[in-house]
Amino acid sequence: MKYLPILFVLLSASPVAGAASFDCQKAKAADERAICAHLTLNDKDVEMATQYRFLKGLLAMGARGALQDAQQSWLSQRRRCQGSVTCLNRAYDKRLGQLKALYDAIDKPL
Repeated sequence: MKYLPILFVLLSASPVAGAASFDCQKAKAADERAICAHLTLNDKDVEMATQYRFLKGLLAMGARGALQDAQQSWLSQRRRCQGSVTCLNRAYDKRLGQLKALYDAIDKPL
């Protein structure tokens, strides 16, 4: 019985709390709070961060710098969505499409 409070805390913790590409416990901005609160946005954030890191590892130094600059610009655009789930969904869909196009354009061995 003494473990019941601990079990309750563990079961009541949000499963999304740490899943985003950033720490949801420290999320202060409206866009970050919305991402942490909506599973679809959270999933898109994880997918985007994974694709971004993967591409960053594939690209040569100049292209990697351009990718990083574009990502910073996109993060600024995402922040302007505030807590609008519709705006954030559109922003993620657009960025995921851009990252996919960049990957598709890379010369790959057979």
